[in-house]
Amino acid sequence: MLGVDENRQSQQGTGEDEKTSSHISQRRSTFSSSLKDQGNESDKSSTKLSMPDSVGMKRTPSVPKNVTDLRRNPGYTNVDIFTYEEMTLATKHFRPDFILGEGGFGVVYKGVIDENVRPGFPTTSVAIKELNPDGLQGDREWLAEVNYLGQLSHPNLVKLIGFCCEDEHRLLVYEYMASGSLEKHLFRRVGCTLTWSKRMKIALHAAKGLAFLHGAERSVIYRDFKTSNILLDEDFNAKLSDFGLAKDGPMGDQTHVSTRVMGTYGYAAPEYSRPSREHNLVEWARPLLNHNKKVLRILDPRMDGQYSTKAATKVTTLAYQCLSQNPKGRPLMNQVVELLESIQTTGEEQVLENEGKGVTLYQDPSHSTKGRNPARSSKEGEEQRSKPAVEEA
Repeated sequence: MLGVDENRQSQQGTGEDEKTSSHISQRRSTFSSSLKDQGNESDKSSTKLSMPDSVGMKRTPSVPKNVTDLRRNPGYTNVDIFTYEEMTLATKHFRPDFILGEGGFGVVYKGVIDENVRPGFPTTSVAIKELNPDGLQGDREWLAEVNYLGQLSHPNLVKLIGFCCEDEHRLLVYEYMASGSLEKHLFRRVGCTLTWSKRMKIALHAAKGLAFLHGAERSVIYRDFKTSNILLDEDFNAKLSDFGLAKDGPMGDQTHVSTRVMGTYGYAAPEYSRPSREHNLVEWARPLLNHNKKVLRILDPRMDGQYSTKAATKVTTLAYQCLSQNPKGRPLMNQVVELLESIQTTGEEQVLENEGKGVTLYQDPSHSTKGRNPARSSKEGEEQRSKPAVEEA
């Protein structure tokens, strides 16, 4: 919900989407060696490139506009170019038990690139996404990921290690995120739940990723902000992934760019959310966020005692502002970052003070145990805690 200010930069249009591979900026350095065509002209040799440590936007003399351009001159010094044979070795011939997930793009495999895959390559755990030629996305979205993640570098954006563009094969190689997606943790019905502090950490990191994109030299409109695209490492540091639907933001005197409705309904900006057969998250949550009593319906009861009333109120108020019907009434992402940072700092102190105490935003008088049968109250509490997981979001 905290990413909906993207539409202060974009408005809905009726025409076709502009090409996502449009020019973003000039690079400071040139590509050290050109990629031989790996289709008709390729000897299928691989190219090893160095990974920069800097954070920001790398610059290139020209951004590839299509796969042919990319094969002739990749232009990115921060990614590796792999052969399909190397991808096969890294995934043990794409073993089914190596599958991490599957989406509109295709299948994602866990893999390891080491000396056996490419001599001299340090052992690295990776996630390898293979484009399904019959899937919902194609070369255009695949190339958008290469172009954006080939130029952008930030601690809260997933790192693109390399790609394979050999013959009809289209694969992307990312750093491996050991804890999977935020979606997996939010909607699991068994096992450990995310603590309040972890949720605040993840929200802050996601906001930092969006703030970086919006504040880049040429701003980027992400357009697919949702829990399945927020990936977590072993320490629950969050990073944005999947840039296939991203596009350049306005530049110069432009105040917005035209764009089609993209991503998942219910996670998009309010004016892009449309009724459908599936429940609309925005329309369901908005009236609850501004209602002190009803807001408990979207707070996971298993987090009782982990947050203060003040911190929870700030978070729900922020979410409500981000869902404003008026785009100009929504906070900028750098403002969201500042507020979440303050909540995280003060929240840690307050949780220590309230350790062992059950802290909730609102206590319904009808649930008070005073003058009532304690056994009955206990039973009602158990019923409250066993509400469907949909209310945890």
